Amino acid sequence: MAQNAHADGFSAATVEPGEINEIRPIPRVTIQAFCESEAVAQTLEACARDRRMSRAHVKVHMGGIPAAVEFYGSAPTPNLIVVESKLAGHQIIAALTRLAEVCDSETKVVVIGHSNDISLYRELIGSGVSDYLVGPISMADFMTAVSEIFVNPEAGPLGKVIAFIGAKGGCGSSTMCHNVAWSISSRYRNDVVLADLDLPFGTANINLDQDPPQGIAEAVFSPERLDDIMLDRLLAKCAEHLSLLAAPSTLDRTYDFDKNAFTAILEVAQRGAPCVVVDIPHAWNAWKRQILASADEVVITACPELANLRNAKNLIDALVDLRPNDHKPRLIMNQVGMPKRPEISVSDFASPLGVEPLAVIPFDPALFGTAANNGQMISEADPKSPVSSSFDTLAQIITGRAMVRQEKKSTLGLLSRLGLKRG
Repeated sequence: MAQNAHADGFSAATVEPGEINEIRPIPRVTIQAFCESEAVAQTLEACARDRRMSRAHVKVHMGGIPAAVEFYGSAPTPNLIVVESKLAGHQIIAALTRLAEVCDSETKVVVIGHSNDISLYRELIGSGVSDYLVGPISMADFMTAVSEIFVNPEAGPLGKVIAFIGAKGGCGSSTMCHNVAWSISSRYRNDVVLADLDLPFGTANINLDQDPPQGIAEAVFSPERLDDIMLDRLLAKCAEHLSLLAAPSTLDRTYDFDKNAFTAILEVAQRGAPCVVVDIPHAWNAWKRQILASADEVVITACPELANLRNAKNLIDALVDLRPNDHKPRLIMNQVGMPKRPEISVSDFASPLGVEPLAVIPFDPALFGTAANNGQMISEADPKSPVSSSFDTLAQIITGRAMVRQEKKSTLGLLSRLGLKRG
């Protein structure tokens, strides 16, 4: 059993549950757990379903250390063995010694115990156990422990991925995405990479008045060459802290991708910028689903009409299933107050979704049209506009610099018309 002791003491692996979003993704490792209690087994199974452990292969068994010893007597050991034991003192040391006899030398072991004993902790670490967690444990406890074992501490923090998608084509998701990216970069002076993933029809280059010769197509079609240096060469500098990974916006080829086509691009971008804002075209396929499932934040833009409501409801329900340990996607209501258009009120729209909109953007064709035609963001076209302030507020909330309370109401009429069940 390899040693990976904490330098700062007995409670090094314990974090508050609210800190789960700060845990780095776990790499491709194999983890097998042998539990004695249903509570611990359920926690580890929940961890296995979390997006931060999507690359790891996790299998949970019952039976504790005896079951592990029997299992590995005739099976190879994985990268990490997790064992739960209610033993203490010399009894648990003896049990782990028997486990060590059937383990490969490179296998790491995490013990989940029920004895809060600093002397036992030190003895276990000294004997080669990677970590000792005192039950009951939270998901954050376990994932932090695994992260500390397998993630390079010198790799630095990863940037936050914020994915924007529209509930329906034409609802203005790209405009929201580009303006929020601009506000994050200008308001907080943090480096932001804006990735336009609408390869055939992307508009980020037009909206930001850019005409880069290369962009995201070169990265996605040459994944074997992708690294920090290549990505830096493909980025177009839009402002002091905003860089664009532009779409080619051409139809000289088709753009069909597999599930993980953009994973490497976003990972490289995350290593170089505190914030990666992703403009996802309105569609539903494997690679879009994968990006939405793995993003730190998902923002849905919708207009106040019935098809938008149905689609937003379906998107939120699907993403809640894909992201069980994250809060619900954020909601922006756009083009509100269009003359002569029958609209669903904002409160009636939000109620079946179980979320409150972060912002309500009014229908203002003059402001948005002028900005688009001039290749400007709203804060450039009219810095004093209330819409510009809305984008600043969105930037503040989405980056975690402000909290928003969400309420859930009831609108049975709309639910009945759409045939929707409340999520």
